[in-house]
Amino acid sequence: MVNAAAIHGLLAEVADPEIPVLTIADLGILREVRVDDGGGVEVDITPTYSGCPALEAIRADIEATLRRHGHTAITVRTVLTPAWTTDWMSADGRRKLHEYGIAPPGPTRGNGREGAEAAVLCPQCGSAHTSELSRFGSTPCKALHRCVTCREPFEHFKAH
Repeated sequence: MVNAAAIHGLLAEVADPEIPVLTIADLGILREVRVDDGGGVEVDITPTYSGCPALEAIRADIEATLRRHGHTAITVRTVLTPAWTTDWMSADGRRKLHEYGIAPPGPTRGNGREGAEAAVLCPQCGSAHTSELSRFGSTPCKALHRCVTCREPFEHFKAH
């Protein structure tokens, strides 16, 4: 008998293709795993935003992981409601971002889509004396910042 929790555990190790220190579980985009009576696996994922360019790579990585473990009847569904929010990121994922040199998102407010951050802390020195250089970094979910204290540039994962 195939166990949905065990499959969820396998998929929780799938790396995000844009930020490989994070898994899809760290990001909170791995939403649900179901196993039908015939052993077919259904996986629900919610992208960080509806136009996420990494979505197809994530889908392919999920399918490849399941195939490596002997599963052939696989359905990966994209679920857009409710919309993903950075509140779904795990504490471990936020820690990994910080250790990787990316400032993690702060808490959100309201409907979970508006950032409430007063200051972005530098992941290098911890200073709150930072400034935004560009609203977009290497991916649309990150902004480019600079620390005024240590003068190092860094990316910030935007809250939404």
